[in-house]
Amino acid sequence: MTYLFFGYVVIWTILFFYLVFLMRSQKQVNDKLKALSETLDQHD
Repeated sequence: MTYLFFGYVVIWTILFFYLVFLMRSQKQVNDKLKALSETLDQHD
Protein backbone atom coordinates (compact mmCIF):
# COMPACT_ATOMS: atom_id res chain seq x y z
CA MET A 1 0.00 0.00 0.00
CA THR A 2 2.95 2.35 0.46
CA TYR A 3 3.62 2.30 -3.31
CA LEU A 4 0.25 3.97 -3.81
CA PHE A 5 1.19 6.74 -1.36
CA PHE A 6 4.54 7.30 -3.08
CA GLY A 7 2.79 7.35 -6.45
CA TYR A 8 0.51 10.13 -5.24
CA VAL A 9 3.47 12.03 -3.82
CA VAL A 10 5.34 11.80 -7.12
CA ILE A 11 2.31 12.90 -9.16
CA TRP A 12 1.55 15.88 -6.88
CA THR A 13 5.22 16.90 -6.86
CA ILE A 14 5.38 16.85 -10.65
CA LEU A 15 2.11 18.78 -10.84
CA PHE A 16 3.39 21.38 -8.38
CA PHE A 17 6.60 22.00 -10.32
CA TYR A 18 4.70 22.09 -13.62
CA LEU A 19 2.36 24.76 -12.24
CA VAL A 20 5.32 26.78 -10.95
CA PHE A 21 6.89 26.54 -14.41
CA LEU A 22 3.64 27.72 -16.04
CA MET A 23 3.32 30.63 -13.62
CA ARG A 24 6.86 31.77 -14.34
CA SER A 25 6.31 31.49 -18.08
CA GLN A 26 3.06 33.45 -17.83
CA LYS A 27 4.81 36.18 -15.84
CA GLN A 28 7.50 36.48 -18.52
CA VAL A 29 4.87 36.75 -21.25
CA ASN A 30 2.98 39.39 -19.26
CA ASP A 31 6.18 41.38 -18.69
CA LYS A 32 7.03 41.30 -22.40
CA LEU A 33 3.50 42.29 -23.33
CA LYS A 34 3.59 45.19 -20.89
CA ALA A 35 6.93 46.37 -22.29
CA LEU A 36 5.57 46.14 -25.84
CA SER A 37 2.47 48.06 -24.86
CA GLU A 38 4.55 50.80 -23.25
CA THR A 39 6.75 51.02 -26.34
CA LEU A 40 3.72 51.36 -28.57
CA ASP A 41 2.24 54.02 -26.29
CA GLN A 42 5.44 56.06 -26.51
CA HIS A 43 5.35 55.99 -30.31
CA ASP A 44 1.76 57.22 -30.48
